Amino acid sequence: MESFFHSQPISTEKENGDLLSKSFQDIISTLPKGNPWGFPDHFLQYHGFWHSSVFLQGILSAQQQFQAQPADIILCSAPKTGTTWLKSLTYATITRTSYDDSTSPLLSKMPHDVVPFMELDHAHFSTHRDLGIPVLATHMPYSALPKSVTDSGCKIVYICRDPKDSFVSLYLFVSKYPKSENMQTFNLDEAFEQFCRGVCWYGPYWDHVLEFWKASLEHPDKILFLKYEEMSDDTILYVKRLAEFIGCPFSSEEEEKGVPEKIVKMCSFENLSNLEVNKNGKHRVRGMENANFFRKGKVGDWENWLTPEMAARLDQITMQKLSGSGLTL
Repeated sequence: MESFFHSQPISTEKENGDLLSKSFQDIISTLPKGNPWGFPDHFLQYHGFWHSSVFLQGILSAQQQFQAQPADIILCSAPKTGTTWLKSLTYATITRTSYDDSTSPLLSKMPHDVVPFMELDHAHFSTHRDLGIPVLATHMPYSALPKSVTDSGCKIVYICRDPKDSFVSLYLFVSKYPKSENMQTFNLDEAFEQFCRGVCWYGPYWDHVLEFWKASLEHPDKILFLKYEEMSDDTILYVKRLAEFIGCPFSSEEEEKGVPEKIVKMCSFENLSNLEVNKNGKHRVRGMENANFFRKGKVGDWENWLTPEMAARLDQITMQKLSGSGLTL
């Protein structure tokens, strides 16, 4: 398979890896550390955002090595804001001339396997990419994206969500991680305090959203900014908008045949969550069950988990953080 990366001798790759590892260790030794939500390794604060050591190493490696191409489509998001759904819709839209709703790889592979994460899967020279499907995803803040991404002509699609639903989804997802003997109990109240302080994966959440929002205002032709709630209200409209933005609009014939509707139906929570691979498979990272990526997908489920006081506190933080930006969540 062809690669966007220049192949190098294994010895050279190992030398580069050793240098990156040493450089990483030098960097993390100086970084502020934060409460890791019960995990054994501390969060590390790098350029204002909190990361686990594994993801931070992937970010730094990608910044040094990843080379974006003009045709690339980068799907960006903070964790638990609609990433799985956006991956599914984008992949199905791009590959619709090769597959339909009965042959798509999405029926046998989970979305995170057909659209990989940049900082986990494509940060190294030896990684090979499918030239025919130039779609990647990342949780990186806009300011952390590799320079080749922000400087190239590639498209960026960002999705965000009501912080209340995002927090609840994140907490419940993390609580299902396979437990190790080094993990500690971390309850909802403790996680809530950390989230409000911005200490969570790729947090502060509001800063993450604002960076992409401001960038989308400056580069509307390059960055499509989406809200989970609006997409849920009219998914077909936004799939058409997505297709137009990434350069593969639906033809009038496709619209007459109901292709957008078929994509939306195939990528619906009800359909994806009931596929065998997503009910019983396991993800390659930490052995997480695929089913944990499909909890409810509902707007407003936070009401079942947060007290009115907790919700009001998050709303107040959101108003303060977004004040003057023109953005509402």
